[in-house]
Amino acid sequence: MQDILEQLEKKRAAARLGGGQKRIAAQHGKGKLTARERLELLLDEGTFEEWDMFVEHRCHDFGMQDLRVPGDGVVTGYGMINGRLVFVFSQDFTVFGGALSEAHAEKICKVMDQAMKVGAPVIGLNDSGGARIQEGVASLGGYADVFQRNVMASGVIPQISMIMGPCAGGAVYSPAMTDFIFMVKDSSYMFVTGPEVVKTVTHEEVTAEELGGAISHTTRSGVADLAFDNDVEALLMLRRLYNYLPLNNREKAPVRPNADPASRMDLSLDTLVPENANKPYDMKELIVKTVDDGDFFEIQPEYAKNIIIGFARMEGQSVGIVANQPLVLAGCLDIKSSIKAARFVRFCDAFNIPNIPVITFVDVPGFMPGTSQEYGGIIKHGAKLLYAYAECTVPKITVITRKAYGGAYDVMSSKHLRGDVNFAWPNAEIAVMGAKGAVEIIFREDKGDPAKLAAKEAEYKARFANPFVAGARGFIDDVILPHETRKRICRSLVMLKDKKLENPWRKHGNIPL
Repeated sequence: MQDILEQLEKKRAAARLGGGQKRIAAQHGKGKLTARERLELLLDEGTFEEWDMFVEHRCHDFGMQDLRVPGDGVVTGYGMINGRLVFVFSQDFTVFGGALSEAHAEKICKVMDQAMKVGAPVIGLNDSGGARIQEGVASLGGYADVFQRNVMASGVIPQISMIMGPCAGGAVYSPAMTDFIFMVKDSSYMFVTGPEVVKTVTHEEVTAEELGGAISHTTRSGVADLAFDNDVEALLMLRRLYNYLPLNNREKAPVRPNADPASRMDLSLDTLVPENANKPYDMKELIVKTVDDGDFFEIQPEYAKNIIIGFARMEGQSVGIVANQPLVLAGCLDIKSSIKAARFVRFCDAFNIPNIPVITFVDVPGFMPGTSQEYGGIIKHGAKLLYAYAECTVPKITVITRKAYGGAYDVMSSKHLRGDVNFAWPNAEIAVMGAKGAVEIIFREDKGDPAKLAAKEAEYKARFANPFVAGARGFIDDVILPHETRKRICRSLVMLKDKKLENPWRKHGNIPL
């Protein structure tokens, strides 16, 4: 028996060593952690249960039969994050460059299948050179098996991808179908075709970092949600994100009681919005002063900055925040911001019960005009945000802080899209358009008389530049004082905690993709 135990320990040691000390040193030399070190940081201490440590590839071509490493380049299993179950896989770049083989894919699929059975999220730590070329179509089939599970798990369990090294070719499509993607600056990248192929086909010279690095994907493409300076920071922030999420579509998101009273008021909000309607202000100030302990976890902060999305808590309950940002493009909705917000609203709504309420702060002068927007499909992309809010059945609370003009008023979780509670601040303007533009259209025959136009503009403002016309029709439930915003939202959430609303049965809708 002792011999068997010693043999087992030797096999375990070989698996833990991965590609060997030389390659581990090379990984550390790049400022990167190993697959197992990453899991140690991500998971609660002593909770990791590893599966398939002894799995090896089955390839006999190109001398691969003589190159077998236990675990085959990926560490899989389950553990806890802050005492809550999570399934994980962490690709090991020290073994065949983390390349995916048939056996490697089977290991990933096994933990994904088990996660679906027990109702727990999946986190993938990606660090792979792509498909293992020696296995040909078998490795490609392995990718497709993972893709199919990504699709089946969508909206059932949260899926999070952490890109911590290369991720190229077919490998990028699994992260692309997950709910959130984090990247590490200067050491991770994602692209369908690399710089060499780009140069051959299009004659463009571009580095891997420029083509698919963390900065490119969090500022230009919007593919990734957040970029961090190193592995340690990325994993700690991933633990923080996990705290906001439900385990699955049948369980509520975790409640974290705190000492921040629901009745807390902030008098500084009464002067947040400038008297000059064209002067910007920072909507993040309102968010931070409204949520629990001023703690706001922003998603995609460097992409489409004219809209803000992220997670926070109200009386300990997870909520999703969507807000126009007047500091950028005056808070106009454009193609990128519509897509960004629509995907986030759909995530909050993806889990079947009233799980992650959506709180929307509105200050929107309309959709961005111009040929680039129209030719780029703003009609279809703007409709994505409209569709997301209209389909959403979780509690929806809306606060109009200043402007809500035109179709953008409708789109931003208005009462007409089944908004549950719709508030407005006293200075809110809800109209088809601003007073000046409206008067120039209605009284176009008076264009030559500035004094008359000015009088008409003042009349229009007095009539429509306030929330009371919408209030008279019941489109606004109440006009509230800015400093009591937190209190009124918290009360509304308590009232809505048992909300039940179901959409008509259908296989699925046809969102304007």
